[in-house]
Amino acid sequence: LRHVPAPVVDMDAPLQMLVTTLDYDPHRGITAIGRVTAGRLCAGQDLVRITRDGEHRAERARYLQVHEGLQRVDVEQVEAGDIAVVIGLEDVAIGETLADPEHPRALPTIRVEEPTVRMTFGVNLSPLYGSEGRWGTSRRLRERLFDELRHDMALRVAETDSPDSFEVSGRGELHLAILIETMRREGYEFQVSRPTVLMRHDENGQILEPFEEVHIETTAEVVGTVVEMLGSRRGQMLNMTNKGDSSVYMTYLVPTRGLLGFRYQFLTATRGLGVMNSLFHDYLPMAGEIPSRTSGSLVASEAGQATSFGLKNAEERGVLFITPGTRVYEGMVVGENQRPVDVAVNVCKRKHLTNMRQSTRDIEVRLNGVREMSLDEAIEYLAEDELLEVTPQNLRIRKAILDTHERNKQQRRAKMEVA
Repeated sequence: LRHVPAPVVDMDAPLQMLVTTLDYDPHRGITAIGRVTAGRLCAGQDLVRITRDGEHRAERARYLQVHEGLQRVDVEQVEAGDIAVVIGLEDVAIGETLADPEHPRALPTIRVEEPTVRMTFGVNLSPLYGSEGRWGTSRRLRERLFDELRHDMALRVAETDSPDSFEVSGRGELHLAILIETMRREGYEFQVSRPTVLMRHDENGQILEPFEEVHIETTAEVVGTVVEMLGSRRGQMLNMTNKGDSSVYMTYLVPTRGLLGFRYQFLTATRGLGVMNSLFHDYLPMAGEIPSRTSGSLVASEAGQATSFGLKNAEERGVLFITPGTRVYEGMVVGENQRPVDVAVNVCKRKHLTNMRQSTRDIEVRLNGVREMSLDEAIEYLAEDELLEVTPQNLRIRKAILDTHERNKQQRRAKMEVA
């Protein structure tokens, strides 16, 4: 190769390989993937696995594979510079070193940033539980979440006081959304809460929050809008560069709190042409209050199938999330209210039939466009008292307390405590 130099390796040195990825073969078990830094490794060879704590454990590489295109091919030997797949190791983890038993030397382990965002994953408790998913019990959910820890070093899973829910922490809203979508495609059904930011305290007791370094590329037409949006979210501009092709590059320092729910608004404001990337910066003193969602929700007050007549009445108050014929239950969010309060609506209501002849215009009900949400948009929409029901077929936003009367009591009680 002329432009990409070959890796600098030592074929005659003792074996060293850093495990960077894990996979699972249903017939052979766990597979450890990484680059052989030094030496050679043969199938059936004994080796030492050096854990992240420095502990040495004897292992044997029963099978070896390398990648050829999109396929994996069995080989008898791999050498320094190869991306190797080692099969037959027990309880191997990312960041561990595979070394020569006679000269065991550990490689620098992989450093992973601590989580900054947390969500609660729980068993689906909606009235539609079990109708769309393949896996939904707390045992299945627990096994799946803790199994993910073997593959994702940046993820944290903790049990809660309830056996049906778990606290899952990750490196951001997108990190957790990828896990949710993966589990959804595997056939799991569950519910998740609104993302919250993990705070810290310094030695003086001051509250610290995570900040992200945000890099934005957009057009000059919408720069003012983006600057205003980030300013309201306590963002600090570090740099702005104008390019000749009317593109503008900006660098911001923004609290992670300010980025929750921002991505969808950013794409809407830039008409899908903006590009945003973020990188963890540091924990800094809290930046102050950040405005949250300014709209309320339209909440179903009855269970059944949504009708055109019921949806038409609800549509007068805001934007709908569902279409006629959709199954709904009490406490399910069916739309967004224009005002910052929640309103109970009966979207299952039917028009009373009479003996009076009606014109075609009166019979036909025309609805405006329905807002269809992706997973990211649904997570960003969630309020503190709302949950997202995730199934392989649907995403449903619902209130944490489904019963309308109980929810109203809880809201009145909360107002009295504040007063």
